[in-house]
Amino acid sequence: MRDIRNRYREMVRQVPPEVKAEIDLSFAISNKIDALMRERGFSKKQLADQLGKRPSEVTRWLSGQHNFTVSTLAMLSAFFGKPIISV
Repeated sequence: MRDIRNRYREMVRQVPPEVKAEIDLSFAISNKIDALMRERGFSKKQLADQLGKRPSEVTRWLSGQHNFTVSTLAMLSAFFGKPIISV
């Protein structure tokens, strides 16, 4: 088990800082959307219906692996009445 942990740590150390930053931002965005959905009591399907999207698209947003466009972030911010990200 220790060998696996050491190999994992070594792999993580090799990830470039910009990739780590991208991953952190992606998960922060998906966490924010999830929190706003919970505040409103929306399920994935309910949010998708409100936005005219498919539930599978909302699932991708919440996966932490979706590459958001500025347009999508603006649409979500306007819908929730709160910023998804701030710069």
